[in-house]
Formats: sequence, structure tokens, C-alpha cells
Amino acid sequence: MSKKKNKAALSPGKFSPTIANKKARYNYHLREKLEAGIALWGTEVKSLRQGKASLEEAYCRIRAGELYLVGCTIAAYEHGNRANHEPTRLRKLLVHKRELLKMETKLTQKGLTLIPVRIYFKRGLAKVEIALAQGKTHQDKRDKLRDRQAQREIRQALNRRK
Repeated sequence: MSKKKNKAALSPGKFSPTIANKKARYNYHLREKLEAGIALWGTEVKSLRQGKASLEEAYCRIRAGELYLVGCTIAAYEHGNRANHEPTRLRKLLVHKRELLKMETKLTQKGLTLIPVRIYFKRGLAKVEIALAQGKTHQDKRDKLRDRQAQREIRQALNRRK
């Protein structure tokens, strides 16, 4: 008897990577999240599907009533030609006007900023998850590490009892 392989799992078009900002939860208190579309060029979409992007230094900015993604690096597409995209260009984010106004009023509070948390594909379209965030202090980070270490020690002590 031969085993049948799942063709959907093998097809290259079914892979949809998620690019995450791994340090976002470490550096910020995430308050509210919002999903937005991204206006991309063709080679940017192909590069994103290969998972070649970085959100490490990225943030969002509101200019002239529109939301932009700044500092996001999407690597140049390997098989692109002279019409390849610029890796760190401004990218327009697509949100409803009422959502943008709501975020804009909250950004006027001291210490709040908009940061991208992850980029993913939803029904074939590239989406970015944006969070309204407040920066953590060094003391907050130390407290978090201390709590994590205490939880780890408790877990290890319980496992030794068993």
C-alpha cells in the first residue's frame, strides 16, 4: 500500500509566513490592536511571501490624514529586475477613517505611539497588526525578568517533587 501525500501541504502557494516584531512586547506595553491593509508593489509581495522582512525599527506615523508604515525593511526580491522596490520606503496603511481618527486622538496622550506587531497574509492580502503602545521603563523590564525567573524556579521545584 502506498501512502497518499497531501497536495495542498506541498504546494508552494499555500505557505504564508508571519513576520513578527519580537521585541515589541519586551519594549512596550501594548494597549489596543488594529488590523490594517498595506499598499504594496508586486516585488514587495513576492518578497513578503518568502518571509524576507523586518519590523525591528518600524513604527507608524499619521501624515495629512493618512497612516504610513515607516522603517519597515522588505528585502529586494531576488528575481526582480530594474523595477525592484526600495527596501525601506514609506508604505501607506489602509484603515477606515473613523479608526484613524480614534487612534489619532489617543496618540495625543503622553508616551503613546503606534508600532507594527506583525505582518501576515489573510485571504491572499497582506495585513499588518498595529498596536497602540506605551514604552516600558528599565525597571518594568527588570520586574518582568524577575517574575519570569521566580515562575521558572517554582515550576522546577514542583517538578522535583513529582
